[in-house]
Amino acid sequence: MNKIESNIINTRVTSITPIESPIELKKRITNGSDDLVVKTRREIGDILHGRDSRRLLLVVGPCSIHDPEQAIEYAETLIDIKKRVEDDLVIVMRTYFEKPRTTVGWKGLAYDPSLDGSAAPGVGLAISRQVLSDVNKLGLPCAVEFLDPFTPQYFDELVSWAAIGARTTESQTHRQLASGLSMPVGFKNSTEGNIKVAADAMVSAASSHTFYGIDASGRVAVVKTNGNPDTHIVLRGSNKGTNYDAVSIGNAVNLVEGAGLLTESSRPIMIDCSHGNSSKDYKKQSGVAENVLDQIKTGQRRIMGLLIESNLVEGQQSYVPGKTPKRGVSLTDGCIGWKETERLLLNFARSIRLPIYALT
Repeated sequence: MNKIESNIINTRVTSITPIESPIELKKRITNGSDDLVVKTRREIGDILHGRDSRRLLLVVGPCSIHDPEQAIEYAETLIDIKKRVEDDLVIVMRTYFEKPRTTVGWKGLAYDPSLDGSAAPGVGLAISRQVLSDVNKLGLPCAVEFLDPFTPQYFDELVSWAAIGARTTESQTHRQLASGLSMPVGFKNSTEGNIKVAADAMVSAASSHTFYGIDASGRVAVVKTNGNPDTHIVLRGSNKGTNYDAVSIGNAVNLVEGAGLLTESSRPIMIDCSHGNSSKDYKKQSGVAENVLDQIKTGQRRIMGLLIESNLVEGQQSYVPGKTPKRGVSLTDGCIGWKETERLLLNFARSIRLPIYALT
């Protein structure tokens, strides 16, 4: 740890601590799931661009991962459902390690793995990569939200789908980052409900960019990208209300079309069943999901999938530094429990399988 001693630079910085480089961490915690990641990215891209017009993408799992052991337990439960419904649904597990905060709070496993406010990002990155590696090895692809622009270098090749959150969709840094990511990316509408910022982000991310970043050795570098054609909007509601209704979805589609990114067969809309769309009441998530399914039944062809916050046990608990959390309960947003998750997934699979629901 280098203590900062100067009266002119870094006057509010207490320390700068070097951590393991991305390439060093990748050598220590290897990736043995290239085939799964490549296959899932391709499947999601096919759904997004309408080459697969029947299946839906379901990104489901904890709001955030705070206990690696419980994350693997959840994954072992979810993989059984995935195998049963893979002809109808592409299931990807939420494995979120970075949590954006409106003000302050627990920032996620990647930053505070001890849950005590001690902040050990180097340790947190290693634990996060290990969880991703272990979940992938089970045969279950992973989804993350990228918050810090440096973290993708540490585990991007283990990720099949990524989100850019409501607080960062309008950020140039994150739009540039998305332009170079190797997986499909969903941009959320803003916390105030602005959908256009997500459509604008799609345009930006589809373009080539040159920006500052780090290389695999952790050195500051100039990054040049070709642009990411596999992006879409995530409607997550807002502090003003919901936006999973037919009119809101139509408005989002029109924005994508106006940006020149809509083709005849593309499906650029994902519905987040949590956050503003459930009024932050986890018990309402199932109602949102079933409403979306009904819209698909009556002819809505632009929805590619849903985002559902689910955990081993339903509910939510508050983060208290140093206090051991209740087992299986979310430490951030409220989640539906496993029994309800299983019911929803199997119902979606059955419904998509029926001719009346067919997306073709």
